[in-house]
Amino acid sequence: MAEPILDILNFDNIISLAVKTLAVIFLIVIFNSFLGIITQSLLRKAKTKKQISNVEIFSQIFKYIFILLVVVFAVLSYSGAWSGFGIFLGLLSAAIGFALQKPITGIAAWMMVVAKRPFDIGDRIFLGDIKGDVTDITLTHIHIAEIGGIIDGEESSGRIVLVPNSLMFEKNIINYTYNHDFVFDSVITTVTYESNLDHAIEIVRESARTKLGKFIARSPSEPRIRLDFMPSGIDVQVKYFSPSRELHEYSSRITKEIFDRINEAPDVEIAYPHTEVVFRRKA
Repeated sequence: MAEPILDILNFDNIISLAVKTLAVIFLIVIFNSFLGIITQSLLRKAKTKKQISNVEIFSQIFKYIFILLVVVFAVLSYSGAWSGFGIFLGLLSAAIGFALQKPITGIAAWMMVVAKRPFDIGDRIFLGDIKGDVTDITLTHIHIAEIGGIIDGEESSGRIVLVPNSLMFEKNIINYTYNHDFVFDSVITTVTYESNLDHAIEIVRESARTKLGKFIARSPSEPRIRLDFMPSGIDVQVKYFSPSRELHEYSSRITKEIFDRINEAPDVEIAYPHTEVVFRRKA
C-alpha cells in the first residue's frame, strides 16, 4: 500500500498532474471564450424570445459536454487506464438510460399519437388537469394554449402549457373536437311560477336560435328545452351545440338576448331570491 502512495507523491507524477490540470483549465478557458464570442454573435442576430432561448440553451449544452469530455480524457490519460474506457462508457450509458426513462416513455407516447391520432393540432383537449387547444406536438411535450386556468370559464388564459408526453399513459384524454367542432352547452333561466311558461319557453328557445343562427345547420341538433321545478320558480334550460372555442362567448350572447326579451315581455318574470309579505284578513 505504501508503494502506490509513494508513486503518487513522486515529484515527476506531481509535475505531470499539475501540467495536465493546467492544460485542462487552459482548454476550458479557451473554449469558453470562443463559445462566448459565438453565443454573443448569435444573440445579436436572434429576433424572437424562442431564438434567444435556443442560443442560450445550446450554448450551455456544448459547454457541459466539452468540460465532461476534457475531464474524462485527462483522467484516463493520467491514469493510463484506457482499457477501462469501455466500462466507463457502459456505465455512462446505463446511467443515462435510467435518467431518461420519462423522455423515452414520452417518445413512445408521441409514436402512439402519430399512429392512433387521439387528437390533432388545433383540437381542444382535456389532459389530466390541463385544458386547452393543442398548438404543437413534439417528441417530448405537447404544447397546449390553456383555457380557464387561473380564471373560470372557457376563455384563453394566454399561457402555453408544456405537458410531458409520458402523461398520456397515466391520465385520461378528453377530446372536445374529436368528431366535430361543436360542444354541448346550456343556459338556465329561472322564471316565476306566475309567468306564462309557454311564452318563457318560446323566448329562451328563440334567443338561442337567434344567436346561434349560422351554426344551427351544421351542428348535430337543434336547441332543446328542459324544465325543472325549483324552490323559487321553474328552471327553463336551453341545451344547444356551440362552437367549442367560443362556448363562453355564445352563452353570454344568449343570456343577454334572453334577459332583453324577458324585460319586454309583460307575462314573464325572472325569479330571484327575495322576500314578499302578504297580509290576509281573518275570516
